[in-house]
Amino acid sequence: MTGTTHRNTSAESVEEGVGLTALMVAAARAIETHRHDSLAQDVYAEHFVLAAPASASWPVHLRQVPEGDTNPLWGRFARYFGLRTRVLDDFLLQSVHEGGIRQVVLFGAGLDARAFRLDWPPGCVVFEIDREGVLEFKHQVLGGLSAAPKAARVPIPIDLRADWVGALTAAGFDTAAPTVWLAEGLLFYLPFTAEVHLIDTVDRLSTGGSALAYEVKIEKDLLEYRDSPLYTSTKHQIGIDLLTLFDGDPRPDSAGELGSRGWHTSVHTPFDFTHRHGRGPLPEHNDALEGNRWVFANRPHV
Repeated sequence: MTGTTHRNTSAESVEEGVGLTALMVAAARAIETHRHDSLAQDVYAEHFVLAAPASASWPVHLRQVPEGDTNPLWGRFARYFGLRTRVLDDFLLQSVHEGGIRQVVLFGAGLDARAFRLDWPPGCVVFEIDREGVLEFKHQVLGGLSAAPKAARVPIPIDLRADWVGALTAAGFDTAAPTVWLAEGLLFYLPFTAEVHLIDTVDRLSTGGSALAYEVKIEKDLLEYRDSPLYTSTKHQIGIDLLTLFDGDPRPDSAGELGSRGWHTSVHTPFDFTHRHGRGPLPEHNDALEGNRWVFANRPHV
């Protein structure tokens, strides 16, 4: 009885607010995995979707979507998440295989299964920071599949508003070693000051050879796109009103700040990678993706 109650509580933790968006992204990754021209493979994604009552009826294959790719949510938006997954996978793998980094930190790790599905070199440690309930739900689903991580995986159950640095160092994080940091689908939920603090802390904890990737939105007014098909379809089809979850404050120029501190940064639109890979979303009228930017930063060795 205790186990059943605990599982329900864990499922509830990803069925509300920002946690529910993790299930949406998992469904998108599942759909991407089953595409004939898949950009990214995540065989665990559909299991997360089916394990949570709130998302159990969502599609995990494009054939389950009557409109197919013309559906704004499960077509175009899902393809965006598939592209984002591929691009950030490539960044992480390049950082560890070519850059020699062996320490990985995933902020707001959610239902990200990279520790289990990517080809990590020997000696890699993957720290996953997220709320306790989210990580517990993830642990239960992956445990039920007898999934084994391909790197040393260290879950850190803590809210980013708490002392995550203390928790990270207590879990074995080496402040003297280069790190690759990833904040995927996170910063636009955080207030201005929280983003500034996170970027400042990453800078402080990063030695030469470290790398960082993150996603931001640069619109001055998010509500300009409130009638965008991506936002309206997400709200009407699965009950997630993203505009109520995003922080509406102006964003800091984190890329510029990193550049002033000696990092080498590059800022891209998702469409840059659509052209690079030959598939993915393209610009359209009233496009909620117009302000999305993917930022990559590397701190040179001194």
